[in-house]
Amino acid sequence: MANFLDFLSGWYTLFAMSRTSHRSRIHEALRLRLLRGEVGPDVRLVDHAIAAEMGVSRMPVREALMQLVSEGYLEGTSRGFALPNLSPERIAEVFVLRRLLEPHAVVCVARDRTVNDLLAMRDALALAESAKGDVAAFHRGAEAFRNAWLGAVRNNELRNAIQRYSGQVQSVRFATLPDPAARKIIVDGLKALLQAVEAQDGPHAHDLMLRFIYDAETAYAQIA
Repeated sequence: MANFLDFLSGWYTLFAMSRTSHRSRIHEALRLRLLRGEVGPDVRLVDHAIAAEMGVSRMPVREALMQLVSEGYLEGTSRGFALPNLSPERIAEVFVLRRLLEPHAVVCVARDRTVNDLLAMRDALALAESAKGDVAAFHRGAEAFRNAWLGAVRNNELRNAIQRYSGQVQSVRFATLPDPAARKIIVDGLKALLQAVEAQDGPHAHDLMLRFIYDAETAYAQIA
């Protein structure tokens, strides 16, 4: 009897470890899709479809989706999980956070960036510039640039805090990017920011990021 109980205990431990491993892997895969802007506002993430795609049971998928909800990346709906449907009031509140956190973060990037960080930012900017009238391609380039500079933030807590309001960034971009004038403002802002980071000019990078966020808020207010 004791041997049988030991067997059950060992089996349950292995099962729990496997489920945790699947949940972590699925969580990170979905989080990266969200950060890259691959999930639009009309997309619904459904647990059984993701489970079939990834070859796992629904339980770790559901746990990963619920974790993304708790972190602010998603919200639950009657038809699955989706980007947060943020009210104008919540959008405005997150803009306050962005003005507090992102200028400081980019100062750290200007100080700590590596050659690979700069290459990633340049490639992303080139993608956005080459998109011209292709809004989806422009969105991919803008998101790649954001992910590149955030990846250069060495303070994990600061980087994670900024990434957790990615839903607000996505909402603002989906609303403003169809406007050619808004896309030009974004490209000009990214160019200037890259130059400041390349020059390791932290104070200038700080001011540029603050201006960039104010411009994004103004553009969103004109459309919302």
